[in-house]
Amino acid sequence: MIPINKVTSDSACRTFLSNDVSFASFINAVVFEGEQLIRPENLVRYENDTAFIINDSKRIEDKKRRRDIVVKSDVNGIYCILGVEHQSSVDQAMVVRCAIYEMLEYLKQLENKEYKRLVPQIMVAFYTGPKKWNVPVKLSDYFEIPEELKKYFNDWKIILVDVKEMDTSKIKDEQTRYFIEAIQAMYKADYIKLHQKRKMNTNNLIYAAIITGSLDMIKDIVEGDEMDMCEEWKEWQKDLEVKDVKKVFLLEELKVN
Repeated sequence: MIPINKVTSDSACRTFLSNDVSFASFINAVVFEGEQLIRPENLVRYENDTAFIINDSKRIEDKKRRRDIVVKSDVNGIYCILGVEHQSSVDQAMVVRCAIYEMLEYLKQLENKEYKRLVPQIMVAFYTGPKKWNVPVKLSDYFEIPEELKKYFNDWKIILVDVKEMDTSKIKDEQTRYFIEAIQAMYKADYIKLHQKRKMNTNNLIYAAIITGSLDMIKDIVEGDEMDMCEEWKEWQKDLEVKDVKKVFLLEELKVN
């Protein structure tokens, strides 16, 4: 069990989307406009380590990249690879990173000769930060292209999903919808809407609060009669109480001296 104060925004999001029902519901909402093409029971976790070598006159590096969540599933009878890359902050290099992930995966498939044809990939960049995403979402955003070369240029774009702008009406699973709506309410400091989430899974509410840095906002909700406190929350509360006691003693010592 990882203490709440050790859980990062990335690990909170990964844990939530590791649930097959949540992952399927999220992908169906953001990729398929709410159409239920992905079934949780058909998801298969996919090994997604990719390695590449940077080799120039100054350095040789062997780098490994791992996408946050990658699964294999069928879409209308055709197997596809579906991935989610979580971003808690705006990343200038996101388009290039996603391109590297996907091209290395295709290269791996070709080298392994596991499939007669390549398995298509769809990867979603899931942004949960507080700021507006104001950096490139496609390769051509990085530079000017001469008009004469535009028809030859291979553009590369990402599927960027900003949690603050998601249409939750397309999310079929109730707990997944609550999770996204809780994050949206926290960013808007909407206490009324947040208090309407008392039927939400406690762990998911805590994950949403970790992602938004809003643990204090949910204290009375988690400790209320309608929600059971999880062990991680109890440990976090104890840790806060100990820190508060230490602060009091420190202040008293400063007064004495």
